[in-house]
Amino acid sequence: MGPGKFITFEGGEGAGKSTQIKHLAAHLESQGIPVLTTREPGGSEGAEAIRELLVTGEPDRWDASSEALLNFAARRNHVETVIKPALEKGIWVLSDRFADSTTVYQGLAGGLGEDNIKKLYDLTLGNFAPDLTLILDLPAELGLKRSNRRHQISASNEDRYERKDKAFHQDLRAGFRKVARDNPERCVLVDATGSEEKIEKAIRRILKDRLGV
Repeated sequence: MGPGKFITFEGGEGAGKSTQIKHLAAHLESQGIPVLTTREPGGSEGAEAIRELLVTGEPDRWDASSEALLNFAARRNHVETVIKPALEKGIWVLSDRFADSTTVYQGLAGGLGEDNIKKLYDLTLGNFAPDLTLILDLPAELGLKRSNRRHQISASNEDRYERKDKAFHQDLRAGFRKVARDNPERCVLVDATGSEEKIEKAIRRILKDRLGV
Protein backbone atom coordinates (compact mmCIF):
# COMPACT_ATOMS: atom_id res chain seq x y z
CA MET A 1 0.00 0.00 0.00
CA GLY A 2 1.37 3.41 -0.98
CA PRO A 3 1.03 6.62 1.01
CA GLY A 4 -2.42 8.07 1.53
CA LYS A 5 -3.77 11.23 -0.08
CA PHE A 6 -4.31 14.48 1.80
CA ILE A 7 -7.50 16.31 0.81
CA THR A 8 -8.49 19.63 2.37
CA PHE A 9 -11.87 21.38 2.36
CA GLU A 10 -11.92 25.18 2.45
CA GLY A 11 -14.48 27.98 2.33
CA GLY A 12 -16.17 30.66 4.37
CA GLU A 13 -18.43 30.15 7.36
CA GLY A 14 -21.39 27.87 6.69
CA ALA A 15 -20.07 26.53 3.38
CA GLY A 16 -20.93 22.93 4.32
CA LYS A 17 -17.42 21.54 4.62
CA SER A 18 -18.04 19.18 7.53
CA THR A 19 -21.13 17.71 5.85
CA GLN A 20 -19.32 17.04 2.59
CA ILE A 21 -16.33 15.55 4.40
CA LYS A 22 -18.67 12.98 5.97
CA HIS A 23 -20.11 12.11 2.56
CA LEU A 24 -16.70 11.78 0.93
CA ALA A 25 -15.32 9.70 3.78
CA ALA A 26 -18.22 7.27 3.44
CA HIS A 27 -17.72 7.09 -0.34
CA LEU A 28 -14.00 6.35 -0.03
CA GLU A 29 -14.50 3.77 2.71
CA SER A 30 -17.08 2.00 0.52
CA GLN A 31 -14.25 1.48 -1.96
CA GLY A 32 -11.98 -0.01 0.68
CA ILE A 33 -9.89 3.13 1.21
CA PRO A 34 -9.04 3.82 4.88
CA VAL A 35 -9.94 7.38 5.88
CA LEU A 36 -9.15 9.76 8.73
CA THR A 37 -11.27 12.91 9.09
CA THR A 38 -9.88 15.85 11.01
CA ARG A 39 -10.18 19.63 11.35
CA GLU A 40 -8.31 22.88 11.84
CA PRO A 41 -7.62 24.60 14.03
CA GLY A 42 -7.42 21.38 16.00
CA GLY A 43 -7.09 17.74 15.07
CA SER A 44 -4.47 16.85 17.68
CA GLU A 45 -4.32 17.26 21.44
CA GLY A 46 -2.07 20.31 21.33
CA ALA A 47 -3.92 21.88 18.42
CA GLU A 48 -7.32 21.45 20.06
CA ALA A 49 -6.09 23.47 23.05
CA ILE A 50 -5.12 26.27 20.67
CA ARG A 51 -8.46 26.01 18.87
CA GLU A 52 -10.25 27.11 22.02
CA LEU A 53 -8.21 30.33 21.99
CA LEU A 54 -8.98 31.06 18.33
CA VAL A 55 -12.68 30.33 17.87
CA THR A 56 -14.19 31.56 21.16
CA GLY A 57 -14.31 34.96 22.81
CA GLU A 58 -14.76 38.43 21.37
CA PRO A 59 -14.07 39.09 17.66
CA ASP A 60 -11.22 41.48 18.50
CA ARG A 61 -9.56 39.08 20.96
CA TRP A 62 -6.53 38.67 18.65
CA ASP A 63 -5.08 40.63 15.76
CA ALA A 64 -4.20 38.93 12.47
CA SER A 65 -0.54 38.39 13.39
CA SER A 66 -1.39 36.65 16.65
CA GLU A 67 -4.02 34.50 14.93
CA ALA A 68 -1.57 33.44 12.22
CA LEU A 69 1.06 32.43 14.78
CA LEU A 70 -1.47 30.45 16.80
CA ASN A 71 -2.79 28.72 13.68
CA PHE A 72 0.64 27.63 12.52
CA ALA A 73 1.64 26.44 15.98
CA ALA A 74 -1.49 24.27 16.00
CA ARG A 75 -0.92 23.18 12.39
CA ARG A 76 2.66 22.09 12.98
CA ASN A 77 1.52 19.84 15.83
CA HIS A 78 -1.42 18.52 13.82
CA VAL A 79 0.71 17.65 10.78
CA GLU A 80 3.57 16.04 12.68
CA THR A 81 1.53 14.01 15.17
CA VAL A 82 -1.59 13.09 13.18
CA ILE A 83 -1.56 13.81 9.45
CA LYS A 84 1.88 12.59 8.38
CA PRO A 85 1.72 9.35 10.42
CA ALA A 86 -1.67 8.54 8.91
CA LEU A 87 -0.52 9.23 5.34
CA GLU A 88 2.54 7.04 5.84
CA LYS A 89 0.20 4.16 6.78
CA GLY A 90 -1.76 4.55 3.55
CA ILE A 91 -4.69 6.32 5.19
CA TRP A 92 -6.40 9.12 3.26
CA VAL A 93 -6.78 12.26 5.40
CA LEU A 94 -9.71 14.65 4.90
CA SER A 95 -9.31 17.94 6.77
CA ASP A 96 -11.90 20.61 7.45
CA ARG A 97 -9.60 23.60 6.75
CA PHE A 98 -5.83 23.83 6.41
CA ALA A 99 -3.30 26.53 5.54
CA ASP A 100 -5.42 28.19 2.84
CA SER A 101 -7.73 29.35 5.62
CA THR A 102 -4.86 31.19 7.26
CA THR A 103 -3.89 32.73 3.91
CA VAL A 104 -7.44 34.01 3.51
CA TYR A 105 -8.59 34.81 7.06
CA GLN A 106 -5.39 36.41 8.33
CA GLY A 107 -3.41 37.13 5.15
CA LEU A 108 -6.05 38.57 2.82
CA ALA A 109 -9.15 39.48 4.84
CA GLY A 110 -7.04 40.22 7.94
CA GLY A 111 -4.49 42.37 6.11
CA LEU A 112 -1.35 40.48 7.14
CA GLY A 113 -0.47 39.72 3.53
CA GLU A 114 0.16 36.51 1.62
CA ASP A 115 3.94 36.83 1.78
CA ASN A 116 3.97 36.79 5.58
CA ILE A 117 1.73 33.73 5.65
CA LYS A 118 4.02 31.97 3.17
CA LYS A 119 7.03 32.66 5.40
CA LEU A 120 5.26 31.01 8.33
CA TYR A 121 4.21 28.12 6.10
CA ASP A 122 7.76 27.53 4.86
CA LEU A 123 9.13 27.71 8.41
CA THR A 124 6.65 25.26 9.95
CA LEU A 125 5.64 22.93 7.08
CA GLY A 126 8.35 23.19 4.42
CA ASN A 127 7.26 21.40 1.23
CA PHE A 128 4.33 19.56 2.80
CA ALA A 129 1.03 20.34 1.02
CA PRO A 130 -2.38 18.82 0.25
CA ASP A 131 -2.83 16.62 -2.80
CA LEU A 132 -6.19 18.27 -3.50
CA THR A 133 -8.09 21.23 -2.07
CA LEU A 134 -11.85 21.61 -2.53
CA ILE A 135 -13.00 25.20 -2.01
CA LEU A 136 -16.73 25.39 -1.32
CA ASP A 137 -17.98 28.71 -2.65
CA LEU A 138 -21.21 30.55 -1.79
CA PRO A 139 -22.31 34.13 -0.99
CA ALA A 140 -21.25 35.31 2.46
CA GLU A 141 -24.83 36.13 3.51
CA LEU A 142 -26.05 32.61 2.77
CA GLY A 143 -23.11 31.02 4.54
CA LEU A 144 -23.64 33.11 7.66
CA LYS A 145 -27.34 32.20 7.79
CA ARG A 146 -26.44 28.51 7.64
CA SER A 147 -23.70 28.90 10.24
CA ASN A 148 -25.84 30.87 12.68
CA ARG A 149 -28.62 28.30 12.38
CA ARG A 150 -26.12 25.52 13.15
CA HIS A 151 -24.82 27.33 16.24
CA GLN A 152 -28.35 27.86 17.52
CA ILE A 153 -29.10 24.16 17.20
CA SER A 154 -25.85 23.02 18.83
CA ALA A 155 -25.61 25.87 21.36
CA SER A 156 -21.92 26.16 20.43
CA ASN A 157 -19.85 29.13 21.55
CA GLU A 158 -17.39 28.71 18.66
CA ASP A 159 -18.74 31.75 16.83
CA ARG A 160 -15.95 34.30 17.14
CA TYR A 161 -15.41 34.61 13.40
CA GLU A 162 -19.11 34.58 12.54
CA ARG A 163 -19.50 37.71 14.68
CA LYS A 164 -17.05 39.70 12.57
CA ASP A 165 -18.62 42.29 10.25
CA LYS A 166 -20.20 41.57 6.87
CA ALA A 167 -17.33 43.14 4.93
CA PHE A 168 -14.89 40.67 6.49
CA HIS A 169 -16.97 37.72 5.32
CA GLN A 170 -17.28 39.15 1.83
CA ASP A 171 -13.49 39.51 1.79
CA LEU A 172 -13.22 35.85 2.81
CA ARG A 173 -15.18 34.75 -0.24
CA ALA A 174 -13.05 36.89 -2.53
CA GLY A 175 -9.92 35.55 -0.86
CA PHE A 176 -10.82 31.90 -1.33
CA ARG A 177 -11.64 32.57 -4.98
CA LYS A 178 -8.20 34.13 -5.38
CA VAL A 179 -6.55 31.07 -3.82
CA ALA A 180 -8.41 28.86 -6.30
CA ARG A 181 -7.31 31.01 -9.26
CA ASP A 182 -3.70 31.13 -8.09
CA ASN A 183 -3.41 27.37 -7.46
CA PRO A 184 -5.33 25.56 -10.24
CA GLU A 185 -3.10 22.49 -10.06
CA ARG A 186 -4.22 21.84 -6.46
CA CYS A 187 -7.48 23.69 -5.91
CA VAL A 188 -10.97 23.25 -7.37
CA LEU A 189 -13.78 25.75 -6.75
CA VAL A 190 -17.07 23.99 -5.94
CA ASP A 191 -20.45 25.72 -6.21
CA ALA A 192 -21.90 25.28 -2.72
CA THR A 193 -25.23 27.03 -3.34
CA GLY A 194 -27.03 23.88 -4.49
CA SER A 195 -28.47 20.96 -2.59
CA GLU A 196 -26.35 18.75 -0.36
CA GLU A 197 -26.72 15.90 -2.86
CA LYS A 198 -25.73 18.04 -5.85
CA ILE A 199 -22.57 19.23 -4.10
CA GLU A 200 -21.71 15.66 -3.09
CA LYS A 201 -21.99 14.49 -6.71
CA ALA A 202 -19.82 17.39 -7.92
CA ILE A 203 -17.12 16.47 -5.41
CA ARG A 204 -17.19 12.83 -6.49
CA ARG A 205 -16.66 13.91 -10.11
CA ILE A 206 -13.69 16.02 -9.08
CA LEU A 207 -12.14 13.11 -7.15
CA LYS A 208 -12.57 10.89 -10.20
CA ASP A 209 -10.95 13.44 -12.49
CA ARG A 210 -8.12 14.45 -10.19
CA LEU A 211 -7.29 11.31 -8.20
CA GLY A 212 -8.98 8.51 -10.13
CA VAL A 213 -11.30 7.37 -7.32
